[in-house]
Amino acid sequence: MNNDKMKSIIEGVLFAWGDPVDVNDLKKILDISKRELLILLDEMNEDYKSEDRGLRIVNTNDTFQLSTKPENYEYISAFVSDKNKKNLSNAALETLAIVAYKQPVTKIEIENIRGVKCDGTLKALSDFDLIEVVGKLDKIGKPNIYETTEAFLKKFGLSSIEDLPELKENEEIQTNFLEEK
Repeated sequence: MNNDKMKSIIEGVLFAWGDPVDVNDLKKILDISKRELLILLDEMNEDYKSEDRGLRIVNTNDTFQLSTKPENYEYISAFVSDKNKKNLSNAALETLAIVAYKQPVTKIEIENIRGVKCDGTLKALSDFDLIEVVGKLDKIGKPNIYETTEAFLKKFGLSSIEDLPELKENEEIQTNFLEEK
């Protein structure tokens, strides 16, 4: 099978499936090595970089997914009706930033940083699948420990949490509740 046909199959699978597709599943259906598959995906992403293309391939933890280009967001957003748009409030964005930069983090830590209760905000972020409970702290009350999800990475166009922009010194989020004293 030639490379163009394999690219066509990859594109079709990624489009039809919608959710991220594991690299092992792709290489299995094409009967090629991981290295060969990654080369094909890189070539496809190069093709997608052209201004006349509206898609890109997002790689998150060895999974691949078709996504729209961020630079087309305002046009796509204008197309989507207001009733279908779900925007995050400033409180949700602040809470999400705290979780992203301080993960793993507890609700008490978040509330101490923000200075307000955040039960509803944490529930909303969890409902949007942007954060998840990854465990419980071994302290009185066994508080939940929160981290961001793969959906968070996709929504913000990140390959991993290490891709978050660095905070400037005066923007540092101060907390050390998870550290042993």
